Parts: sequence; C-alpha cells; structure tokens
Amino acid sequence: MIYDVVALRGLLTAILPDNPFYAAKLRGATPESDLRSLPFTLKQELIEDQLAHPPYGSNLTYPLERYTRFCQTSATTSGTPMRWLDTPESWDWMIANWLRVYQAAGVGPGDRIFFAFSFGPFLGFWVGFEAAARIGCLTIPGGGMRSAARLRAVIETGATVLCCTPTYAIRLAEVAVEENIDLAAATVRTIIVAGEPGGSVPGTRNYISKLWRGARVVDHHGMTEIGPVSYGCPKRAGVLHIIGASYIPEVIDPLTSKPVPRGSTGELVLTNLGRLGSPLVRYRTSDLVEAAQEECCECGTRDLALNGGILGRTDDMVVVRGVNVYPSAVDNILRGFEAVGEYRVAIENHRTLPELKIQVEPAPGHANDSLLGHRLEAALTNALALRIPVSLVPEGSLPRFEMKARRWIR
Repeated sequence: MIYDVVALRGLLTAILPDNPFYAAKLRGATPESDLRSLPFTLKQELIEDQLAHPPYGSNLTYPLERYTRFCQTSATTSGTPMRWLDTPESWDWMIANWLRVYQAAGVGPGDRIFFAFSFGPFLGFWVGFEAAARIGCLTIPGGGMRSAARLRAVIETGATVLCCTPTYAIRLAEVAVEENIDLAAATVRTIIVAGEPGGSVPGTRNYISKLWRGARVVDHHGMTEIGPVSYGCPKRAGVLHIIGASYIPEVIDPLTSKPVPRGSTGELVLTNLGRLGSPLVRYRTSDLVEAAQEECCECGTRDLALNGGILGRTDDMVVVRGVNVYPSAVDNILRGFEAVGEYRVAIENHRTLPELKIQVEPAPGHANDSLLGHRLEAALTNALALRIPVSLVPEGSLPRFEMKARRWIR
C-alpha cells in the first residue's frame, strides 16, 4: 500500500498525545507507526464517545477556544446526531478540497452558483459556498425558499451552476412543470450533486441532464465527520476521484476487514490528513466502492478512481433470494424510463426473508400507460435476475424530497 508517509506522521504528531480520543485508542502508537498497524475507527465509537463526553466528545486535539465552526450530522443509526467542531485551519483545509471539486468541474471566476440548500447545522454545501466565493464566483444562497421561488431565482440571477442533491435536482424540474416555469430560460450548464448516490449512476445522471436541458451533472461526496472527499472525473462520467493530497484511502472487505484487490467491491476506509482539530484515522465509512484497476486515469491524475462513485452502503444492501440488491442499481434502472415520475421501494419480510415491492408514480402524460408496470418488471428482471412486482399509483401520491431521498422503507 502506497501512501504519504510524511503527511501521516504529521497527523499522528499533531494528535498524539493531545487528542484524548486517539491518545487512548492509539495507545502504544508513535508518529512512525505504519498505517495498517493502527486500528479502524467506527462510527459507533464516535457516537458512544459523544454520549460519554457531551456535547462534543473527546476527539478534539486543541482547547475548545480554538474551534470556530459547528456542524452536526442529520442523523445516525442511534437516532442521535453527531456534533463536529472545526478550527479555522481545518475549515481552510476543507475549503481547499472544495476548490479541487470546482476545478475538476470546470467552475471558476465569473460563474454564478445557486445553492439549493437549507443551510442548516449539517455540513452540506457550507464549505462549498465559501470556496465558491474564494475563487471569485457569485454565490447565491437558496435557504429559506420554496422550490418555485428557488427556480425563479435561478433564472433571474442567471445562475450557471446549481448545487443540490440529485433528488432535489429532479424535484426542481418537476416543480417547474407544476408552476409553468420554463427551464429553457435557465442558464445552468453544470449541476454539482452530493448527499446521496445519483451523480455517478448513469440512469439518474442522464435523467437529470435531460430535465435540465443538457446540463452536465457532476458528482461529489463527503461526510460531515470526515470532510469533502471526492471530485467528479473531468474525463470519465460516473467516476469519482478521492482527493489524494488530503486523504489516505483504503478499500477493504467489510466482513474480513482485509484489503480487496482493485476492481473488486469493498468498503471505503479514509484517513483525513488535514483536519487536525477533529481528525479521523482509518475511518470505516460504510460506503461501498470499486477502485479502478488503473493507477493513472486518462484525466492525468493518480488520485484513486472509484468506478460508479459510491455504489451503496453496507447497511443499505438487501439480499433478496440470494441476490445483492443496491438502491443505486434500482435507481439506475427506473430512471432509464422517462415515464417514471417518482417511486418508492418497500422491503417486506416474508417468512423472515426480505422481499421487494415497488410503487411507481407515472410522470405527467404517462398516467394511461397500462404497460408501464410490465416494462419496469421486465427491466428489473433482466438486470437483477429477480422478479420484483411493480404497481402504479396516482400522480402526486408519493412523497417528494428536498434533501436526501427516503425512497426505501421497511
């Protein structure tokens, strides 16, 4: 495994012994320790640490007075959000990561970026907003606005870039139809999406691009607790690159914790090298990825390439009659049909075994397509080798989402 030994030593020197969480966790480690000799960090450990040391936990390298930024996750498996603090230096490190995202997306001075984002306490696009101002873009906040008002603002300000979740890009286009707002009047040429898989899913990416009159859809991903992680490859759609100067990535078998070869699917593990005030060492993200086999991408970088971006999460995969089913795979299939407006997947246990059922709301103009359900079932069977029943529901009956979608229910 090749990684920046000097950067890792700098990280370990900074956090040992001053960070209470890692001083205890990495007991016996030194700045010269090999990365793989260090234990993994689990989300549950962070949750338990914050419960034991409220309100921020003990993963703080410096005195509390050094921290100037507060964020928190939207939710955790325990239902309790994690709180995260940053120093000015750590915040600047994250801004630098977003500058890389913009550079790869071809965004620069003179662009007008609309952030269709609530600007709540979770990290979201906060860092992206400040990074955009730093490179000379006009930054347009869209918090506290209804979807129709956001659409009108996008058009009236001449926004050239839109930042939102994939789900919300679709929802905005839907609202445009409902409110008789002509998206042809918009000047958006690039849509940067994050928060959920979609930007690297071909069906979803193409669907969003079509709704937005050919705008280029660029993926990105990050996490409140780890920071902005990846940027969309400028040459290959559907590929994310880990920002190599900022992270040490690993891909492991989620069951054995052993490294998996390139080209195989595994869980992404990350060590962030510049967020010294609240670091994470060998953090198991639960994100499933496939590392590309080639070490140098055709775009010229050696930053680790992830084919298909984030494929899913270890806790999202459903095994149905022996077949691994990922939400992103279902989304890719359904979004390949322009007749699909919205959908919802129900996971039901039948004799203790999970089964899937899908409700589909036809797009406007397709409500009378009596064969749509049969065509969708056939496409799902061909792609997944599973028969998944599809039922059509009335237009407007399924929920809509402005941030992360919750289309899979149990």
